[in-house]
Amino acid sequence: MRRRLPTAEETVRILAARRTRPPPGAPPVAGRALAPTLRVLDSRFGQGSDALLARWREIAGADLALRTEPTRLIKSRQGGGATLELRVEGPSAAIIQHRARDVLDRVNLFLGKGAVEKLRIVQGPLRGAPKRRAAAVAASRRRFAIPLDAADEQALTVQMAPFPDGPLKAALTRLGREVLRHSKTEV
Repeated sequence: MRRRLPTAEETVRILAARRTRPPPGAPPVAGRALAPTLRVLDSRFGQGSDALLARWREIAGADLALRTEPTRLIKSRQGGGATLELRVEGPSAAIIQHRARDVLDRVNLFLGKGAVEKLRIVQGPLRGAPKRRAAAVAASRRRFAIPLDAADEQALTVQMAPFPDGPLKAALTRLGREVLRHSKTEV
C-alpha cells in the first residue's frame, strides 16, 4: 500500500500545527577559550621543535647544524620520551645515524633529561641550506686566509693606484687578494 504525499495546503497546515526545532547555532570559538591555556602550557613546556630550530646550531654544533635540521618532536603515547625527527641532506644520513647517541645527548641537555629517546632520520633538502652553506664556506675562508707575500701585495697596490680612494677601491683590493690567494692554492 502506497502512501500518498500531502498537497501544498496540507503541508502548510501540518507545519503550522507542529513545532520544529530551531536551527543549530554556530559552534563556539575554541581559539579564544584555549588561548590562555596554550600560553600557560607553552611557558611550561617550551615551543617544541621550533625552539630547537632556533638554537640548533648551538645544540648540535656547527658541523651537524650544516647538514641537519629538526623537523618535529613526536610525543610518545606511552608517556615516555619523545622522538626527534631530523631532516638530513642526502649521504649525510649515514654520518648522522652513527652520531645519533651524541645528538640525543645534546638535545636532552637542552630540553631536559629523558625528553627525547629516539632519533628519526628523514632524508630531504634543508630549508635555507644554500645560505647556511655559503656562510660556512665564507667563514672557513676567512679563518684560514693565507696572507700574500710582499711582492704580490706590492703588485696589487701598484695596479690599484689609478683608482680613487673609496669603497670601490677597497672592494677591488679585497677581490684582488682573494684571486691571488686562490691562484696560489690551486698550483
